[in-house]
Amino acid sequence: MYSQHRSVAHFDLDAFFVSVECKKNSALKGRPIAVGGGDRGVIAACSYEARKFGVKSAMPVKLAKRLCPQLFILKGDMESYSQHSRQVTDIIASQVPLYEKSSIDEFYIDMTGMDKFYGCARYIRSLREKIMKETGLAISYGLASNKLVSKVATDEAKPNGQLEIEWGGEKPFLAPLRIEKLPMIGKKTSDLLHSMGVDTIAVLSEIPVEMLQNLLGKNGTELWKRANGIDETPVVPYHEQKSIGTENTFHSDTIDISFLHRELLRMTERIAFELRSTSKLAGCLTVKIRYSDFHTLTKQAIIPYNASDHLLIQEARQLFDKLYDRRLLVRLIGVRVSHLIPGNYQINLFDDTQEMIKLYQSIDSIKKQFGETKLKRAAGIEPVKKQPLCT
Repeated sequence: MYSQHRSVAHFDLDAFFVSVECKKNSALKGRPIAVGGGDRGVIAACSYEARKFGVKSAMPVKLAKRLCPQLFILKGDMESYSQHSRQVTDIIASQVPLYEKSSIDEFYIDMTGMDKFYGCARYIRSLREKIMKETGLAISYGLASNKLVSKVATDEAKPNGQLEIEWGGEKPFLAPLRIEKLPMIGKKTSDLLHSMGVDTIAVLSEIPVEMLQNLLGKNGTELWKRANGIDETPVVPYHEQKSIGTENTFHSDTIDISFLHRELLRMTERIAFELRSTSKLAGCLTVKIRYSDFHTLTKQAIIPYNASDHLLIQEARQLFDKLYDRRLLVRLIGVRVSHLIPGNYQINLFDDTQEMIKLYQSIDSIKKQFGETKLKRAAGIEPVKKQPLCT
């Protein structure tokens, strides 16, 4: 007999950025290393050896070095990480009917019904072996009846492990774990629960749902469900073709290159802000030009996953300069990003300083509060024409 219950696998590439670097240089294996910027930057990723010293993502590099003096800092290579992410994505896409790419290094796979043909556990094991063999990267997985439990199982299986939770075993598996293991519990919520003596998921699951509702509002119901291993969230099919874009048809055709560059910057800046606002990263950028004779050209580039103004604007400008070679009047230009994935690497953590990170955070905060048009890059604003002096 095969199971009629849901079966969801969660795959997570172990210390992904670090693993790619170790693949390129085997001498790095087993050492406390981190990927990040210079002394004024932050840690983007770190090895398990570095984590033993308290080093973690988003930590200032200076603090990480104090915690671990022998820490070896590598400058990140987002292009290489994006390529490896796509390689893993291609393997999964070729082997399963339904999957969700939830970040650059995480995937959910709906295996429901596979017991009838092959066996979910057996199939997922073979898929993991295939990924590791073809990419040379370590990957862990959890297999359970829903996305929540499978993700927690993956976290418990790391590094380079696997954990399968049979149907009906969700609550016993979660019970002894600390409440911080549940994905939706942040520091503020955990501090509140700990102050009430709630340290484990077992204790949390025994609190009446009404009490959690009074304590945390609508999030209380969801937290109660998760503590009891209940999650009905579907695996959302991943489509590379999803995109965000904009284009502008001018009132009158133009050959003013400065104006065209300003419009290109303005549109790209708007798209980058939308990406960050929706916690998405783009892996492909397309620029479009339509001349006055309606001849239309497009050019695209596969780019490292990002949502940074300055990186996308630079790429858009390069594509535009390659496209605009006829020196004819232009009727329309457009910018579009695609190959979208969820992600919070909103800026280039490998090159930017803490000041740049804070600047981006402040820019987004102002735009969200007052509207995106209230704060613009100076290069995208049309200069005011000087009035002639009276004589």
